[in-house]
Amino acid sequence: MKKSSSIFILFLALGVFGIITTEMGIIGVLPQVADRFHITASKAGWLVSIFAFIVAVSGPFLTLLASGINRKFILLLAVLMFAVSNAVYAYTAHFSVMLAFRIIPALCHPVFFSVALAAAARLVPAGQSGKAVTKVFSGITAGFAFGVPFTSYLAERLSLESAFLFGAIVSIIAFMGILLFLPSMPVTEKMSFRSQLGILRKPALWLNITAVICLFAAMFSVYSYFAEYLGRVSHMDGTWVSFMLMTFGVIMIAGNFVFGALLYKNMKKTVIVFPLLYTAAYLLIYGFGTSFAPMAVLVFVWGAVHSGGLIVSQTWLTAEAKEAPEFGNSLFVSFSNLGITIGTEAGGWFISHLGIHQLMWCGIMFSLLAFGLIMGRLAWGKRPLAEA
Repeated sequence: MKKSSSIFILFLALGVFGIITTEMGIIGVLPQVADRFHITASKAGWLVSIFAFIVAVSGPFLTLLASGINRKFILLLAVLMFAVSNAVYAYTAHFSVMLAFRIIPALCHPVFFSVALAAAARLVPAGQSGKAVTKVFSGITAGFAFGVPFTSYLAERLSLESAFLFGAIVSIIAFMGILLFLPSMPVTEKMSFRSQLGILRKPALWLNITAVICLFAAMFSVYSYFAEYLGRVSHMDGTWVSFMLMTFGVIMIAGNFVFGALLYKNMKKTVIVFPLLYTAAYLLIYGFGTSFAPMAVLVFVWGAVHSGGLIVSQTWLTAEAKEAPEFGNSLFVSFSNLGITIGTEAGGWFISHLGIHQLMWCGIMFSLLAFGLIMGRLAWGKRPLAEA
């Protein structure tokens, strides 16, 4: 990969890092937000739910509307909106204003992801596209590993304003990098809305979409309750839970590249094996999760498997959307968020009705559903799936 390509892919990954830090970092500072605005914790939680809801429902439609606009302009506008929104979070005195500026970047989120992934694949030689996409995805795992905990640290140690300004600064740096190093990408042959929407007529695509929903439900039905599980089942205190969260994120960074290489080598086998790996990991956690030391080790295993979910799911869904790659990426962003919502709700039901230790069976259920859908897609399809 040429040096110039590496530079603009680095800034695309940094833009993704800033987006994840903005989207997920709010979770760690909700108590401070509630205190600032003198509101309940549940009302402060609207900042999380409204973001996910807007991403889920708006992504494909906004990607279609933006399909004729210069791709560089789209990327610049998106990261600029994230920078502005974080600055508003830092200084607004009104919760309604903060809520409104959660909606604005949420509208930009799926468009940025869709265009960034497609741009990374388009601006490198054909044989390097998979590696380029993997590097952009590393911004997600780095956001979970460092952006989210650092946001929480700044809010706790310095101020809530400094936590949000960190997100703003990251997005400004990404903006400058994209502005200076990414070439102009005008749309020379705009695809019609009809041709892009045409991929939705493919039954195979809907099988892949449903599998992706189940994969994300499998991942986040358990991960959403990571801290609670380690505290109540594995008997870890707050310090250990924080350390495990950081460890989980760091392992995800390495695992992202491992799964990217596996997909590049053999996409079909990697996709088939992934839900089975998750099932095995959850069985191990169920069996040894009540013991402190084994669970500390299993967090490494869990993080390594979890790291593959993003790129495996994106590769699987977009394998049936090659005719409209940006629209396909927007479908991935929207339906993965739907999977997160379904998984989190299902996990909460398992905890309230069956107990926290039984949570792993929720993840196993969704993993096996995803495996069945993947195998069904391969058995049903007459056209062989393209190898990555």
